Amino acid sequence: MTTVAILGCGNRGADVYARHLTEQGARVTHLVDPHPARLAEVAARHGLGPQVCFPDVDAFFALGRVADAVVVATPDDAHVGPCVQALALGYDVLLEKPVCLDEAELEVLLAAEAASRGRVSVCHVLRTTPFFRAVRAVLDSGRLGRLVAVQHAENVSSWHYAHSYVRGNWRASPPAAPFVLAKSGHDLDLLRWFAGASPARVSSEGQLNHFRPQEAPPGAADRCVVCPVPDCPYDARVIYGGRDPHRWPVTVLTAGGVSLADALASGPYGRCVYHSDNDVVDHQAVTVVFGNGVTAQLTVSAFTHDNTRTLKLLGTHGELRGQMERGEIEVHSFRTGGVERVSVDAEGNHGGGDEALVAGWLASLRGEAGVPTPLAESLDSHRMAFAAERARGRGTVEELTVAR
Repeated sequence: MTTVAILGCGNRGADVYARHLTEQGARVTHLVDPHPARLAEVAARHGLGPQVCFPDVDAFFALGRVADAVVVATPDDAHVGPCVQALALGYDVLLEKPVCLDEAELEVLLAAEAASRGRVSVCHVLRTTPFFRAVRAVLDSGRLGRLVAVQHAENVSSWHYAHSYVRGNWRASPPAAPFVLAKSGHDLDLLRWFAGASPARVSSEGQLNHFRPQEAPPGAADRCVVCPVPDCPYDARVIYGGRDPHRWPVTVLTAGGVSLADALASGPYGRCVYHSDNDVVDHQAVTVVFGNGVTAQLTVSAFTHDNTRTLKLLGTHGELRGQMERGEIEVHSFRTGGVERVSVDAEGNHGGGDEALVAGWLASLRGEAGVPTPLAESLDSHRMAFAAERARGRGTVEELTVAR
């Protein structure tokens, strides 16, 4: 049985990866998290005693190599150190994205992997979803001819943006990653996957348009529970009160045994979206030109109703249109004028990608397959994101040189 240590017991580490690992036959043997209540809660789930639970990664790594692999799901600014420590001990690593907040650390990770017998798999889960695998199958079939361009939109949805990027852990950069990397690292990875080449040139525009004090309605209070403003679309009482208390996002508020009422009264998720300490953009557009000439455009926005992804692949002989949430794909042939419609199961976290990524990683640990995506290729998504932020801030077009 494959044994795995979980470093970081937040939503992704404990509620997603640890759950799928155990459901697929692996055993969680060690836990690391600085929050005692959360650590105890997750340990109880897996039947683990205090002797295998640690408040910091150094205490865990002092044990040496005590499991087959580790999941690094610590906060965004604390991914590189634990990953490098794990590789030094020969661990295989499932590394949550974004992998780092400093572009120079990409080379640190590549060097650490090259010096280790362990391998790093970045959690780019969208590649493994049935929906995007079906999109890739159409591309590989040749029905579109040669790929010329990709138009991709990540529709975050207004309530999700407010949860994660105004009130949540990714509201300010630093310490969190910039919006385009934190939210759209998956999407940039998809563009790289479809293009089949490294990025060569990046430009970007975007800003924080709405979630700031100047946009607050008259009379808005600092917290939703005492706010008199009627019909606010970002009222935390409405966003969280009408959702399943046993599922994300409510479980983020109630982790460690906190009640929803207490979380809204005193925690960050009950704050007014116009009076928070957020600074990340709420709408951004990115254009990437890849080394083989494929052009891709990504738009990521808070100002959408559906929490989904939509895309077009534009080829010399056809066009693909897709909507992830509904699992709908249309393939339009320029040769025949016909339309092929494909329906794909899009249920589950990230459209089934979380479960599939874990399955692929476990297969690689058992020697049944290679790593889901080579680290060097995964890091191109981060290079694009860092370049997009430079371009957005400077009003420039950023040239990239990626050695392979």
